[in-house]
Amino acid sequence: MQIEQSGFILYVRDYHACAKFYKEVLELPILYTKNNLSCFAFGSSYLMVELDDEYDKENSIEGRPKTCLRLNVKNVKESCKLLDRHGIKYTYGEYSWGTIAKFKDPDDNLIGFRSAKEHIDDMKILKP
Repeated sequence: MQIEQSGFILYVRDYHACAKFYKEVLELPILYTKNNLSCFAFGSSYLMVELDDEYDKENSIEGRPKTCLRLNVKNVKESCKLLDRHGIKYTYGEYSWGTIAKFKDPDDNLIGFRSAKEHIDDMKILKP
C-alpha cells in the first residue's frame, strides 16, 4: 500500500463554532469548504472538520470517540499566545520527554501543542 496523503476527520456537533475555531484561533489555512465540512491544511496532512450527522442529540456524548489532535510546533509558549488572544484555557507542562500544552475546541475535542524538535528527537531515538 502506498499512502499518497494522510488526513484526519473530526466529527463535531457544533460545526460552525468548530470551523471558526480552527480557522480563526489556530489560523489553519482552509483547503476547501462544502456542505457542513471544512478541510484545513494540517502540516503535511489535512484536517477535515465535519458535522457529526450520526450523533443522537437525545443521548449523552460519553460514547463518542475520544481523540487528541497533536500539533507539533516550533515553540509551545509562543503558540499558546494564540490561545491567550482568544481566551482559550489550556494546561501547560514541561516534562523530561517534552513540552506540551493541552486545550479543547468548542466541541470538547482535545488538542495538544508539543515541541516539534522534541518530537523529531523522539523519532530519531525511538525508530523501530
